[in-house]
Amino acid sequence: MKLHREGYTIMTVAAIVLVLINLGIQFLLPDGYWIPRMVLAASVVIFFLVVQFFRVPSRVIHQNDKQIVAPCDGKVVVIEEVVETEYFKGPRRQVSIFMSPLNVHINWNPISGVIQYFKYHPGLYLVAWHPKSSTENERTTVVIRNRQGVEVLFRQIAGAAARRIRWYVKEGDKVEQSTEMGFIKFGSRVDLFLPLDAEIKVNLQDKTVGSVTVIAELK
Repeated sequence: MKLHREGYTIMTVAAIVLVLINLGIQFLLPDGYWIPRMVLAASVVIFFLVVQFFRVPSRVIHQNDKQIVAPCDGKVVVIEEVVETEYFKGPRRQVSIFMSPLNVHINWNPISGVIQYFKYHPGLYLVAWHPKSSTENERTTVVIRNRQGVEVLFRQIAGAAARRIRWYVKEGDKVEQSTEMGFIKFGSRVDLFLPLDAEIKVNLQDKTVGSVTVIAELK
């Protein structure tokens, strides 16, 4: 299993801490039986959960200029028409995807094109499904314009547990659909803001596969 570079430090620290805890238990309870074994079992489970969080999945992708693909793994929690106030300053179709701690947390570019706008916003750490998390939490805003001139905005949003957002793009970069653009550590959310005439291809509660699931088709 391939592991993401964003997890190397966390996995190393977790391994050291868990080893020290188990050595300490063995030292304090040399004649113990159940407690050392229970701590060891719990440590293995915890380390496995940390490692699986940073796994890099193998995906078969097909690029299509007419399609907008999921920027992350997760579950669709919002589909609605809203007024986007930061960049478009007008109505857009919003599709939001909640990422649980069990999901892969890599983020992918939903379309091919040029990064027209990028901004990092420090902020709060409300739970990712809170209505105000999209505008008040720590987040990034990215706008990609494709070859047809259509612009798609998406936001990486930190949650109550996710307090570290990574991005690998900047304004002026040319990006390809379904390529990696960033990473959010632990539970979080990604919002997409699409043209009003985009045909939404997902429903609420649908599970998405990042870089694969088609979220919408452009006219």
